[in-house]
Amino acid sequence: MPALILICAALLDFLIGDPWNWVHPVQIMGWAIEQFKNFTFRVTQHKIALRIAGVILTIGLGFGSAAVSWGMVQIGTFIHPILGSMIAVIMLASCFAGRSLRRAAEDVIAALDDLEKARSQLRLYVGRDTENLSKPEILRAVLETVTENSVDGVMAPLFYALIGAFTPFGSAPFAIAYKAVSTLDSMIGYRDAPFTDLGWFSAKTDDVLTWLPCRLTVFSLGLISGRPLAVWRICRRDAPQDPSPNSGWSECVYVAILQVQVGGINYYRGVEKHKPLLGEPLQAITIDKIWQALKLTRSCFLIWCAIALLVFWFS
Repeated sequence: MPALILICAALLDFLIGDPWNWVHPVQIMGWAIEQFKNFTFRVTQHKIALRIAGVILTIGLGFGSAAVSWGMVQIGTFIHPILGSMIAVIMLASCFAGRSLRRAAEDVIAALDDLEKARSQLRLYVGRDTENLSKPEILRAVLETVTENSVDGVMAPLFYALIGAFTPFGSAPFAIAYKAVSTLDSMIGYRDAPFTDLGWFSAKTDDVLTWLPCRLTVFSLGLISGRPLAVWRICRRDAPQDPSPNSGWSECVYVAILQVQVGGINYYRGVEKHKPLLGEPLQAITIDKIWQALKLTRSCFLIWCAIALLVFWFS
């Protein structure tokens, strides 16, 4: 049953993804985070109190989301085992962002003949200013988004789903718990005010939870590339330059394989920020390179699933 749930969830994400008009677990998490954040800022501005609140929020949302998902599956199973399995499949599929990443890239690329439209589409998916981006800069932004989110949006949820599959709780609660922490990090895990203290614990927790699946993804993609030593050498050289302990590695393994370079100057609300250069500019970033990056993620995902299915089969 865990193997069947995993296969169905992967297929559901690949074929449908996250329909825009459906209520998504991340939306509910986002609402809860926003309510907690607003309440906390109204009650206190004290550094220690905000840090304690951040710990409570991270632990509460992580374990709470896992408990709710597990409870929903158990209630569905009590009504009928097939219903419980269907709920588990839907919950697990919502944690995978493979289809969403592909759709984001397709939306921007489809509009490239009209730069204003492409910039507008890109604005939906990135935090940087897009008003003055050229076509090469738009392509770089899309590639950076696709590669940076490949781990926390696809491979890390799969990693925790696979761990959960070997426990009595199942895949969905583990993947949902990781998704909750990842959502917290994206909403309040900033070093800048006013989130410096409230978001510190969620940011650290996300870094810790993502560290192992990120390195396993780098290792796997290196093997898939057919030239692992060259890829890992570039990753060891460039990835540590990124202040994030994970996103630099996630981006760097892709650009090392594709033989392109990302990073450079970006603008956020008019403020110039320089991202470290990752990879070597042996080739230009093209639409085809973006498709190759998405294909690499899909290949890695399928290989991990295949290995897990073999373990299920022989265990």
